[in-house]
Amino acid sequence: MLLVIVLPGLQLVRYSFNRFDPVDMMQAALTGANYVKFFTDPYYLSVLWTTIKVASLCTVLALVFGFPVAYVLARTQSRFKSLLVMLLVFPLLVGNVVRAAGWMVMLGNAGFVNSLLVSLGIVSQPVRLLYTPFAVVIGTTAVVLPYMILTLQSVLEGMDFSVEEAARNLGATFRQTLTRVILPMAAPGIAAGTMLVFILCMNAYATPVLLGGTGITMMTPSIYDQIAKANNWPFGAVLSIVSMVVTFALAIASHWVIQRRYAKTMMT
Repeated sequence: MLLVIVLPGLQLVRYSFNRFDPVDMMQAALTGANYVKFFTDPYYLSVLWTTIKVASLCTVLALVFGFPVAYVLARTQSRFKSLLVMLLVFPLLVGNVVRAAGWMVMLGNAGFVNSLLVSLGIVSQPVRLLYTPFAVVIGTTAVVLPYMILTLQSVLEGMDFSVEEAARNLGATFRQTLTRVILPMAAPGIAAGTMLVFILCMNAYATPVLLGGTGITMMTPSIYDQIAKANNWPFGAVLSIVSMVVTFALAIASHWVIQRRYAKTMMT
């Protein structure tokens, strides 16, 4: 932990106070000019805000679509359950670049989605889907969905199914059972899955670059551009630190809100 996370993080903090030099790339200094540049530049603030919005939306979509699947997997007694779990895990064995390339084919002007829309008469000509925020949201959600499902499934399988049966036997509707029994008991899994998925979305690189193109800019590609292309290590370090701080702050805040909300539900 010390060698992998703490020491590189401290080095990054030190770099953030250095001065950029076009010739030497970086000069040792103790200046806050890089932080001032970030917080006073509307462009980079908009990039941060865009990243937060995309990550939040992808997290919500992963939870909405992932919870029903996780619930079915947790409650099913089918002999094909192991096969279903394997199919769920399989996409995780494929690199993000490969999956993003698949979505590029699907969402292109001559791709499956546009061909289907045109053949059904919904649109008269192909719609621009690729290199848009929509493509990034769809692609990123597809990447993180298995993580959400597996996290929720592990928690749901540990729940006492008899509690749900008791609620239904006492006359509770499915909605009441869901909101008063299932969701509060699954709160730890929801909180853990939400935190994990949000962190992954905030730090996505391959998917925003390949599916977003120039149509959308997010933090991680911007960090890469500053360090690898512009050789501006001090400002790239600032982008990295701001991204990490915001990511963990929002992830912890969402975890706390979820736990607190459903703890109150269990008490009422």
